[in-house]
Amino acid sequence: MIRAVLFDLDNTLVDFLRMKTTSVDAAVSAMIDAGLPMKKTNALKILWELYDDYGIEYGEILQQFLRKVLGRVDYKILAAGIIAYRRVKAGFLEPYPHVIPTLLRLKEKGYLLGVVSDAPRMRAWLRLAAMKISDFFDVVVTLDDSGKQKPDPTSYSIALKKLGVKPDEAVFVGDNTNRDIAGAKKLGMTTVLAKYGEWSKPGKNAKKPDYGITDIARLLDIVEGLK
Repeated sequence: MIRAVLFDLDNTLVDFLRMKTTSVDAAVSAMIDAGLPMKKTNALKILWELYDDYGIEYGEILQQFLRKVLGRVDYKILAAGIIAYRRVKAGFLEPYPHVIPTLLRLKEKGYLLGVVSDAPRMRAWLRLAAMKISDFFDVVVTLDDSGKQKPDPTSYSIALKKLGVKPDEAVFVGDNTNRDIAGAKKLGMTTVLAKYGEWSKPGKNAKKPDYGITDIARLLDIVEGLK
């Protein structure tokens, strides 16, 4: 019997990719205006390739980008990019459609809810608070809590232990088959791929999810059907 539903945060609950894409676009434009000698399309391509290598939460991606394309960090260019990124980011943080009604329905049905995220603790809580959904969750496990990134099963195990449920009593919802789904499957959890937030291509570590949804509103039917 399913007793708990755990969620990835970015691109599963929060429309993180929209925010990220818009912010990165602004950062590249600002760096070019500050003297970066590149075409915007090429700069964006390289920057997103670095995100694939380092992870979407990597905090010094612009420094790595400048080292790659210039061979050094130009702080005038870097500062322009960071300021533009932060300015745009503040206005684009919002949940996907139907997230709040779905969380509300799951709570009404008596399910325990949790978040398992690779984001640092403060960033995760700031996003949850900004979207006004932090009160829905019985547990929030971040990178600072586990010290391990997905697909390592540590963060999932911590969440399950805190909730007092076994892996086969929990559903995990995430957007990444290489990390979210693969990690949850290592423990034997039922997995649901949030196709509406999927942005990375399946790699060698990818695992096939048990279910896929294009709207989070479909989740309740899946969970209820597993009783």
